[in-house]
Amino acid sequence: MRAAVLRHGAMTVVDDVPEPVPGPGQVLVEVKACGICGSDLQFAAHGPEMVAIAETIGGDAPFAKLAVDLSRDVYMGHEFCAQVLEYGPGTDGPKRGTIVTSMPALLSDSGIEPLVYSNTASCGFGERMLLAAPLLLPVPNGVAPTAAAVTEPVAVGVHSVSKAALRPGESALVLGCGGVGLAIIAVLRARGVESIVAADPSPLRRTIAISMGAHHAVDPAVRSPFDLVTPDVTFEAAGAPGVLDEAMCRAPSGSRILIAGVCMQADTLHMIYGASKELVMTFANGYSPEEFGEALRLIADGAIDVTPMVTAVVDLGEIGQSFVDLTDPGRQCKVLVAP
Repeated sequence: MRAAVLRHGAMTVVDDVPEPVPGPGQVLVEVKACGICGSDLQFAAHGPEMVAIAETIGGDAPFAKLAVDLSRDVYMGHEFCAQVLEYGPGTDGPKRGTIVTSMPALLSDSGIEPLVYSNTASCGFGERMLLAAPLLLPVPNGVAPTAAAVTEPVAVGVHSVSKAALRPGESALVLGCGGVGLAIIAVLRARGVESIVAADPSPLRRTIAISMGAHHAVDPAVRSPFDLVTPDVTFEAAGAPGVLDEAMCRAPSGSRILIAGVCMQADTLHMIYGASKELVMTFANGYSPEEFGEALRLIADGAIDVTPMVTAVVDLGEIGQSFVDLTDPGRQCKVLVAP
């Protein structure tokens, strides 16, 4: 079958990779759409650093379990929607032909393998892949595969907003309008937050932020978003050096900062900002099965319209160029690959 792999830091389409065969508890699916995530771009650009950092994290954090040999081809793609083809021995689930999505994890006798970066398990940037039958979520009728494929980033937004624990009447500022930032904005609006300000240098992404539910969007290079709102919660979703430190500098005393962006570079923070203002800083990563299900319900019920954030749907053969295009925030936002 055809699949795209990361090879020497670049996405390459391979016309002949092994056909996945489902084992007990597994299901073979045909990928209908898979989103390119910001973390995919980071891994392509900073794979060696990410693997090295994973070895130092320790504990039971999911990222600490990242074990990828970058000298070999790496399968990627974790924001997917697919169609059920066949089940492994002794396994049941939604009938064949059902459109499904799932948390990106494969269960087997050897444990849990994340379907994010893998040398052995095909992921969403390929024609077919294996999923864990117990994790399948049927996509409700009327929800397009291109919408269902955005369930995963919306789940990140659900988790981030839940951890921020906004109270009625509180305001929010979202720094960075990539996939995660836009998902946070959409979830904030769906939960009735009445003052949402977004900040991003890209005119394209500021326009999308308004479509996704932000009340105001500002270019931080022109005007500080803190001039428009005194946020109770600031969401750092940019993942760029200096953004968190600036947020700590400008955030009001006693407010909260929720860090959902992942900055790969070492960054400098002036701790006096946080200490003198008694800021509450919380990091967010991933989501629970319940939050993943809530994300799909929000999309299916129409509480969140993900259409504005999907700026292109491309063939598998165009994935390499799409990785390049996405490095320019002014050209694209969320690109889906339809194998």
